[in-house]
Amino acid sequence: QSPAGAQVLSPNEATAALERLFERERVVDLVALFKTLGTRSRMSVFRRLSPLDYLASYNHAGRFYTLRRVPSFDENGLWQHQGALFSTHGSLKATTWRLVEQSHAGFTHEELRDRLRVRVHNALLELLREKRITRADDEAVFLYLSGNRSRAAAQRNKREQRDAVHVEARLEPLLVVEVLVEVIHGARGVPEPAA
Repeated sequence: QSPAGAQVLSPNEATAALERLFERERVVDLVALFKTLGTRSRMSVFRRLSPLDYLASYNHAGRFYTLRRVPSFDENGLWQHQGALFSTHGSLKATTWRLVEQSHAGFTHEELRDRLRVRVHNALLELLREKRITRADDEAVFLYLSGNRSRAAAQRNKREQRDAVHVEARLEPLLVVEVLVEVIHGARGVPEPAA
């Protein structure tokens, strides 16, 4: 239904009006769409948006919209505009699955949260229930892996290799202290901090 006195736009007029709106604003909410289309009907708005290949934000409960051609997505298919987060994969659940599935070494919840900039706990639980991903214990945190067994095994191996390299690269704190003490004792004076 249209607000009192508002002119109902034809499909072509609606498309042109939406194109102009997204050119100007890039990201809009439902209120702006209602105003642009001269309607209060959600169904009418989405019927007019459909042919334009739109995306809803995966945060803010999908409250913001953009056209797929507007964002400059990063290598993970993610884009942020004034706090609204979008993904080429659509929803948070679909994006979470895609990231886990395509990862070389799986993801922890914290790693996914940092990458997606939102809490992903519920999406992970749904994906686990649907058996689209698997979960392994990785030193007191869960590691989320592909739902495909052979892919999950390869991801787990990659994670173990990566973790082994990180452990070898770090010196134990006590060893660092012992080395510094020996340097200080062996110096003829107080060494410069850079030395």
